[in-house]
Amino acid sequence: MKLPQPLYQGTLIRRYQRFLADVQLDDGTVVTAHTPNTGSMMGCALPGNRVLLSVSGNPGRKYPHSWELVQADGVWVGINTMLPNLLAREAILNGVVAELAGYDHIKLEVPYGTGSRIDLLLSGERGLCYVETKNVTLVRERCALFPDAVSTRGQKHLRELMEMVRQGHRAVNLFVVQRGDGDALSPADAIDPAYGALLREAAQAGVELLAYQASVTESEVRLSHSVPVLL
Repeated sequence: MKLPQPLYQGTLIRRYQRFLADVQLDDGTVVTAHTPNTGSMMGCALPGNRVLLSVSGNPGRKYPHSWELVQADGVWVGINTMLPNLLAREAILNGVVAELAGYDHIKLEVPYGTGSRIDLLLSGERGLCYVETKNVTLVRERCALFPDAVSTRGQKHLRELMEMVRQGHRAVNLFVVQRGDGDALSPADAIDPAYGALLREAAQAGVELLAYQASVTESEVRLSHSVPVLL
C-alpha cells in the first residue's frame, strides 16, 4: 500500500493526550500532528525519534498533519492503526496470506458480536471467516509483542471470535507487525497477562492465530511474509 505523498520528515518532541504529538520538521517548523494510535507506542514515542508525517487536504481539520511512521531501533515502524485492515485486505487479494485464500468476497468493518465490528468478513463456498486484525509495533529481541498496553478491547475481541467458532464459523486473529525486525510474535504477558491467558484459551477453542510481518519503507507498507506465533 502506497503511503500518502509527500511525507514530511521531522523529529518527535513529545506525544501527549494519546492522539497528539509535537514534531519539529526539518525546516525548523514545529507542528502538532494527529497520532492515529490508541496504544502506548512503547519504544516508538521517544523524544528525538525521527518521524514521517502526512498532510490532509481537508481544510476543516484542526490538525492537518498525521503521524505515519517512526524510526525505532534502526527500522521504520508503521504506527497508523487504521492501516492493518487495508493491508490485510490487499495482501489477501494479492495471494500473500495463503491461509485466507479461496473466499469470494471481503467486507470491511461488519457489525457483529456485542456492539463490535469485525475488521474483515470473508465469505464464499467455504462459509464465513471472521478476521480481527491487530497492529503490532513493539519488538524486543526480534520478537514482536502484543499488546503494548493493557487491552480490555482486545480481550473483548478474542471472546467474540471464540463465540463465532462456537457458532460454527471460522475465526482468525491476524497480527500485523508493521516493522521489519520481528521474526516471531508472542503475547506481551508482562504488560497484559490477562490478554495472554485469553489468547491461549482462544487458540485452544479453535481461533486461528496468524502473524504477518510488513515491509515498511518511506513510501510504502505491505505485508510480506508470515512469522510464527509463539504462545
